[in-house]
Amino acid sequence: MSKRPSPISATVDFDADGVQHGFLKLPISTDESAWGAVMIPVTVVKNGEGPTALLTGGNHGDEYEGITSLLKLSNELRVEQVRGRVIIVPCMNQPAVMAGKRTSGLDGGNLNRSFPGDPDGTVTEKIADYFTRVMVPMCDVVLDLHSGGRTLDIIPFGASHVLDDPEQQRQALEGAKAFGAPYAMMMFELDASALFDTAVESQGKVFVATELGGGGTSTPESLSITERGVRNFLVHFGLVEGKVEMPQQPQVYLDMPDASCYVQSEHSGLLELTLALGDRVEKGQVIARVYDMTRSGATPVEYRASRDGILAARRFPAMVNMGDTIAVIAEVVDSLG
Repeated sequence: MSKRPSPISATVDFDADGVQHGFLKLPISTDESAWGAVMIPVTVVKNGEGPTALLTGGNHGDEYEGITSLLKLSNELRVEQVRGRVIIVPCMNQPAVMAGKRTSGLDGGNLNRSFPGDPDGTVTEKIADYFTRVMVPMCDVVLDLHSGGRTLDIIPFGASHVLDDPEQQRQALEGAKAFGAPYAMMMFELDASALFDTAVESQGKVFVATELGGGGTSTPESLSITERGVRNFLVHFGLVEGKVEMPQQPQVYLDMPDASCYVQSEHSGLLELTLALGDRVEKGQVIARVYDMTRSGATPVEYRASRDGILAARRFPAMVNMGDTIAVIAEVVDSLG
């Protein structure tokens, strides 16, 4: 049974040359607005024939590096700089962004766990469906900007995934490297079935993801890396002229071969991490301790590394619950792909 058309409508003409600022409008009816709409900002910059890039931020509403960088780009990118079409969506999950949370303030939905979506589903599922069936098919390459949000802090990297199509994988990996973050990673996802990544990759498109800091804020350094990376992405795929600017230090290649890279807590309590982000880790090394806060004199539980590598991500809040990821250890490799 085929799905009905998306209820979302665009106020921009994706085929028109020039610079347009508008919205993706999703009708809603709430106690505060009987005939309302979710208004997702969108900018389209088109100049003749050429490839199409979709740039997205705010897939999670508390990841500000991508949101800020794309809002800035939407103000700065000029039509004469572009060959082809650049579509900028700084706040992909607008209800989550406005709530300042990872998930939607309207339905609690996690957009990046809602693909391919449903035009008859929740608000979040309707947004996912629109991107899956309308936005992605018109694009050649997609850059989805993530960071750790309020609960994680992550080293800055561009990432791609292992794919069935070797040419698609090669192009994505080259895009992840060209993003020009200090690290480039072949990333393993714990459950990829409902990710935006998978919705894009399953249509044969080139998809590059990032992680660029976290803690529910941004810094001058993280924004500098993000802004340079977005420009590098557009240069690399031929949408703007220029040269790719790589970091001053040689880029470090990382691999996440399987789920054991994720260290998840089996206890609740107060978290002490013994390493800083980017520190080298040896197998068997104590990387974290969890303290019982209900009594003094209790021996903390120690967590040890199951592999050599570096600390690529860490839990940001000191309070930890069972099941929380407290650390991610990635392997340093000489090459990727």
